[in-house]
Order: sequence, then structure tokens, then C-alpha cells
Amino acid sequence: MQVRKGCITLRISQQTLNEIKFRNSIEDVVSGYVQLKRSASNLVGLCPFHSEKTPSFTVFPADGSFYCFGCGAGGDVIAFVRRAESLDYPSAVEFLARRAGISIVTDESDKEMYARRSSVLKMNLEAARFFNSCLFDPKYGKEAMEYLCVKRGLSTSLIKHFGLGFAPDNYGMLTRHMSSLGYKDYELSSAFLCGISKKNGAPYDYFRNRIIFPIIDPSGQVVAFGGRVMDDSLPKYLNTSDTPAFRKSRTLFALNYAKDSCAEQMILCEGYMDVIALHGAGFSNAVATLGTAITKEHARLMKRYTKSVVICYDSDDAGQKAADKAFGVLGEVGLEARILKVTSAKDPDEYIKKFGRDGFSRLLKNTESEFQFRLGKILSKYDIANTDQRLKALDEAIGVIAGVQSAAAREIYSRIVSEKFSVSAENIAKDAEKRFAMSERQKNAIEKERLLLSATGISDRVNADYVKNPRAASSEEKIIGILLLHPEYIEQMEKKGIAFSSDDFFTSFSKKIVALMLSFEGRPFDISSLGTELSVEETDRLTKLKMDREKLTDNSLQLLTEIYGKMVEDVRRSEMTADEIIKKKREKRKSDRHR
Repeated sequence: MQVRKGCITLRISQQTLNEIKFRNSIEDVVSGYVQLKRSASNLVGLCPFHSEKTPSFTVFPADGSFYCFGCGAGGDVIAFVRRAESLDYPSAVEFLARRAGISIVTDESDKEMYARRSSVLKMNLEAARFFNSCLFDPKYGKEAMEYLCVKRGLSTSLIKHFGLGFAPDNYGMLTRHMSSLGYKDYELSSAFLCGISKKNGAPYDYFRNRIIFPIIDPSGQVVAFGGRVMDDSLPKYLNTSDTPAFRKSRTLFALNYAKDSCAEQMILCEGYMDVIALHGAGFSNAVATLGTAITKEHARLMKRYTKSVVICYDSDDAGQKAADKAFGVLGEVGLEARILKVTSAKDPDEYIKKFGRDGFSRLLKNTESEFQFRLGKILSKYDIANTDQRLKALDEAIGVIAGVQSAAAREIYSRIVSEKFSVSAENIAKDAEKRFAMSERQKNAIEKERLLLSATGISDRVNADYVKNPRAASSEEKIIGILLLHPEYIEQMEKKGIAFSSDDFFTSFSKKIVALMLSFEGRPFDISSLGTELSVEETDRLTKLKMDREKLTDNSLQLLTEIYGKMVEDVRRSEMTADEIIKKKREKRKSDRHR
């Protein structure tokens, strides 16, 4: 009997994918992000994708995969890079290909995807050259050069080092230049180099009368731009929005330089000028987010290159609030973080102008821990000479201590708070331990509820249909798990006369995966070659299903056909109307009476 085949085509040639994975062994790639230790034939370490104290992240060199038993992240080396670098599938493959010096060979269906990214990068490079030439041309860039050199104190060599430029106060100068190179208006618009007027459909330059900061990725490609005004007009900064070559939440300014000098420590700033000033003073390990609050993607990217981060934000209220958030985000990915208190200046750029390199070096030696930072905020918030405010401040300080995982650290912090408030360290420690224990109980209760919901499929985001028919969905996942181990069973079922079809499955997730499996038409099923079709969460689920079956002794063809038969029956039963169910029950009773 004929088996229905899917219509999904491979995006990247299988030969190229195999070569990329072979030349990028998973243990070699992962060890660049995670400190791994040998455990029998596998490797274990602290998961880079969630905060943990006990290693639950495992690398399996035998089959080139990884899995975290804590958060459920899993897959092959491509899936790992997708998560670690916050990349989409094509970019992750390209990342690994560059790492191994491999040229990517794609199928016809994938050329458009890579062409869009390549086109944006080429346009950005030409635009960067244009902006730079305008800055150094007195006809257009005289005022901008005076702003940078006189007002901001940058040297010409530093300006050239960062490739800074200037966008003239002209509505179409860049657009005309790019058009002369053969680029169309819609292409420039997709790269946010020009906008299209809603009134008359005419193009206009996106950046005008602004200092231009090219944003360069770690591989040296111009992926975007930031533009700053030279006066008090708003918006102060204008940044490229997301494009096929750029994601703001996953990019750090000056990382292309900082990556070579930040192994021990990275300095995280708020703005372009702070970073440039620090680099100019010799602190080449400085980076900045791009006009947005720090994200987990930023933190994971930093963790790849450094062991610790010094938060160096502005001293105003907005900067301190941003620092408060940065501590939390950096801590979640397991990065040690401290904060630099910039006094007698509003930001690092101004501080270096006043006190020079040596002054800033002294500041770096006196950074504060997260606890010191939070305690300082509490002490500045309340007047502890007032009894009521003293009690409120003490209550908040104990709350901070209770949020620390290390018992030894809680003991030390209790002594510090004791000295500040003249209250016994023992009583403070007792209160903190009570709150810590309560917090842990709440966390455990939430985790138990999450596991219960996961078991019933209620909170399942990957397989949302699970809860509608848990029995059939459970069978479907068993079937997929077995087929991930033995894809040859599909052809063997066909030879047995079993019509294996994605239409027989109940959940949309299972239908999708089975259709993808069938699309291989006899070739070995490889999840990696379907990266454009699968989200990282779906890849995680498939990895889990495969591992669940590997733990069991029976993954035979006979078991598969039995589960498949029951699953088909469960699905058909769920699709029956009430009248059909009653009719079937009557027929069964009638048949039983005649036996």
C-alpha cells in the first residue's frame, strides 16, 4: 500500500551539513561556552541556558548531541549554536561553516534566504563607506568632525578605528548613491537605509544629519548602524531595526574588538560614546547594548567571551534602574557581575575626560557586588535614624539576603547588615533563613505544578493539542521517539502493508513531524537538515523523545506497529460523534449476545 509522502524539501544539502557537523565536534564547540567534565563516556557541566548550581547539562560525543535535564534544551551542535548565539537556523549553520572554513552549499529553495542576508550586508558595507567619506569631506562633515574631535575629544585615529561616519542633512543623498550602485528602493528599505513616503511613495534617507556608528559583528561584518544627533533634538539616537542580518537584542556594540581582550572581564556600558572613550583610554574590553535594555540573549553572548561583567552605567536614576535589571539578567545565565560607581561625573566618557585612564583604573579596582549595590540603594532610600524607616530598611535588607543561594554568603551578608543597623547578626540570619526556606518551598511547589501540567500536556507550548487527547498524543510521541531511533521502520511498515500517514495522527505537532519524516523518502532522517522548519523548542522536544526511548529496552518494529494501531483507534474514537459512539456500543452488545 502506498505511503503518503510529505512535500517538504531539504534546505541545505545533506553532504554540506554532514561536513559542517563533522568539522565542528560538539564537545569542541560546547567547551567554548561551558566548562565540561568527563562523566563516563559523556561530558557534563552547568547549563548555559538557565541558572543552576548542580550540573544537569550533558554532552553525548557518541552521537554528537546535548541535553539539559534541567531545562529540556537539546539537539545537535547546530541546535546548540542557535541557542548559545541567539541565531536563526541559517545564521547558525553559517557560523559553524565559517568556524570550520567550509563553503555552504544550499538547495534551490534556500538561496533566497541567504541572498537576502548577503544583500543587506553588502548594502551596509557600501553605506558605511559612504558615511565615512562624508565625515572626512569638509563639504559635508566639517561640523560633525568638529563635534567629534573638539566637543567629544576623539582623535582622528580613534574615529577611523571605529569607522565612524556622517549622514548629511539631505533627504536623498545616500539613496541616490546606493541607486547608482544598482540597489533598488525596496532593497534599501528592507535594510533600513531608506524609508518610503506614505504620501507619494518616494524614498528618503533613513539617517540624516547624524553621526553614524557602524555596528560590526564578531566576524567583522557591518550588520547595522546607529545615528546620533549633534544637538538636543529628538530622538537622540536612531538605530537600524531588525533585518535579515541583524537582531538588536542579540548584538553588542564593539564586541568585534572586545572579544580579543575580555576573557577575564568585560565592561558593559550604556552608549556608543562611553565605549569609544573607554577603548580610546586603553580599555578595549568595553561593549554596549544598542539603545535597548539588556536581554538574556545579550547575557548569553557575553558569557561566551568572558567570565565576569562590570556594569558601567550612568549615575542617574535611569542608569541605576538599568543596572538593577542587568544584575538579574547576568545572574540568570551564571555570569559574575559587579557594578562600577561613577562619581563626580554623569557617565564613563565624562569621567575619563576629567580623571584620565589612571582614575578610571582606580574605579575598576573598587567595584561593588550585587549585594553591596542593593544594600546601598536601601540605605539611600530610608532615613535609618527614624525607627519606622529603620525597620522598613532592615526588612528589605533581609529580603536581599534571603535571595542569595549560598548559605555561607548569607551568613557574611547578615554580619554586614548587623553592623549597619546595630542588630544582632544571629537574628538577621534567622529571619533570612526563614524567608529563604519559604522561597524554596514556593519554588518547589511551582516546579511540581509545572511537572504535573507538563505530564498532562496542559502547559505544553510545543504540542498544544496534547491536552485534547492525551492518550493518543502520548502514543504519537512514543511512535516518533522510536522512529527517531529507527527511521527504517517506516519503509518496513509499508512492506507489511501498513498505511503510515501523517493524516492518522491527532496533534498538529505530530502531523508536522511525521510529514517531515516521510519527506525523506527512504533517506536517513536528520533533524539538522530541517532547521528552517523547526523551532529550537521543537528540536528540544524531539531530542527528549529520542532519549526517552533510548532508556527502554523494547523499541522493536512489533511494538511500533502495536502502538500505531492503538493510536489510530484512539484518534478515530475521538473523532466519532455521540450518535456514532452509541451505535457502535449497541453493535458490540448485540455481537456479544450472539456469541
